[in-house]
Amino acid sequence: MQRITIFGREGCGFCRRAKLLCEDKQLNFNYIDIHTENITKADLEKTIGKPVETVPQIFHGQDYIGGCQEFEAFLQHTKLN
Repeated sequence: MQRITIFGREGCGFCRRAKLLCEDKQLNFNYIDIHTENITKADLEKTIGKPVETVPQIFHGQDYIGGCQEFEAFLQHTKLN
C-alpha cells in the first residue's frame, strides 16, 4: 500500500481518528498539521481540485480519498498486506 497522507489540524477529532486508524493498521502515513505548516484552504483546494471546508483531507499516494468517513470506507474495501 502506498503512503497515506493526512492533512489535518490539532484538536480535530476526525483527524485524530484517521491517525489512529493508520497506527492501528500499521500503515505508512504522513500527518501534516495545516496550521503548523501554514497551509490554507486555498492551498488544499489547488491540490485536491475542489473547495475544501473541513479536515482531514486524506490521500493514498497521489490519489485523493476524502475525509475520515471516506478513508474508513477505503480501508474496508482495500486489501491490506
